[in-house]
Amino acid sequence: MTSNALSGKKIVLGVTGSVAVYKAIDLARELLRRSAEVYTVMSIEAANLVSPELFKWATGKEVYIEFKGEVGHVALSRECDAMVIAPATANTIAKVVLGVCDTPVTLTALNFMGLKKPVIMVPAMHLAMYDAPQIREAINKLKSYGVVFVDPIVDGKTAKFPNIEDIALATEVSVLRGKDLGGSKILITAGPTREFLDPVRFLSNPSSGKMGIALAKEAYFRGAEVTLIHGPINKALIPNYLRSIQVVTTEDMLNAVVKEVTAQSYDAVILAGAPSDFRFRNVSNLKVDSAIQSLRVELEATPKIAIEVRKHFKGLLVGFAAETVNSDLTLLRNKALRKLYERGFNIIVANDVSRSDIGFDSDYDEVLILSDDGLERHVRKTRKELIARELLDIVRDYLRRFK
Repeated sequence: MTSNALSGKKIVLGVTGSVAVYKAIDLARELLRRSAEVYTVMSIEAANLVSPELFKWATGKEVYIEFKGEVGHVALSRECDAMVIAPATANTIAKVVLGVCDTPVTLTALNFMGLKKPVIMVPAMHLAMYDAPQIREAINKLKSYGVVFVDPIVDGKTAKFPNIEDIALATEVSVLRGKDLGGSKILITAGPTREFLDPVRFLSNPSSGKMGIALAKEAYFRGAEVTLIHGPINKALIPNYLRSIQVVTTEDMLNAVVKEVTAQSYDAVILAGAPSDFRFRNVSNLKVDSAIQSLRVELEATPKIAIEVRKHFKGLLVGFAAETVNSDLTLLRNKALRKLYERGFNIIVANDVSRSDIGFDSDYDEVLILSDDGLERHVRKTRKELIARELLDIVRDYLRRFK
C-alpha cells in the first residue's frame, strides 16, 4: 500500500478506446494502493481492446460497459467522490464538452460535472489530433468548467499516457483539496547545487530533489501557478506540466530566484533545495592532474540564498533546515528556530539527516514545521508527498490570513 490518503473514497475510472487503454489497469491498481475503492466504466470500443474481466480482477468490482436504461450512472455519480477518465480520446473530450452522452463514460462524466464533483481527464492520442484547434478549444472549455487535465507526455508524434503516479496524485488532490491554492503564485527550489574544483570534480550533497518536486506537483494540482528552480537532478522526475529552470551552482540558484521574484509577483517562495554552503576559493580551468599525491584546497562560504532573497521579496518565505541532531527533537527545534529568525523565514521545515531511513535520497522524511507566528508541528515519518500536502496546507492558511 502506498498510503491511506484515499481511504473511504470511491473513484470511478472511465476507460475509452485509446491504444493506451492497457495502462488504465495500472492506474486502477495505484488508486487501490492509495486505499480507494475503484469502479470501472468502459466504452464499448475500450472493451473491444481490453477485456473487462481484467479490470474486474484488478479492482474486485463489477465493470460497467452499458447501462441499458437503468440509472447506474446516476448512482455512481451520487455515491462516488470523483471520476478519472484515463485514457481520454479526442472523441470523448469533444463529446463531453458538447454534452453528448451516447457512451457510458460520457454519460457518467456529465452526471459528475452536474453534481460539481471532480472530473480528471488524461488525454492520450496522436499528437496532431491533440494539437487540433478543436480539441485544444474543447480542453480549455472543460478546464473552465473545472475539469482537471493531466497533460500527456509528448514523444515524437504521440501524446502518450503520462506517469501513473501523477494521475493518481491529481485524483487524490482533486478529492481531498480541490483548487484551494487557485490564484496563488509559488516559486519552489529543489535539489543540490555543485561547486566545481575543476571541469570534472565538484563539491555537492546527496539531495535528490524529491521534496521540492513533491511540493511543486501538489501545488500545481491544487491550482497554484508554479515555477520550479532545480539543481542537477534526474530530469525524469520533473513532469512536463511544470515550468522549470535548471541551475548548477549556488550562485546560479540565487540569481535565478532573485530574477524571478523581481520580475514577477509571487505569493510564496519555498526554498526546498539543498544548495552547497561552501565552494572552492580557487577553481582550475583544467583538470587537476590525478597523479598528484596530495592536494590542499581552501573553501569559502557561498551566499545564503534566503538572506539575499529576503532583500527583494516581502511575501511568504519558507525554508528547509537539514540538521544532524541524533533524533534530539529539542535540539532540532532550537537549530531551526535560530535559522527561522536569522534568515528571515516565515516558516521553516527541519529534519534530521543523520538518520539513514529518511531525508536526502529517500521517499520518506520526518520533519518539524515551525512558523514565526508560533505554529509548531511534528510530522512523523511518512512519504514526502504527504509532508508536501501538510506543508502546503499551512502555506494556504498563512496566505489567507495575510493577503
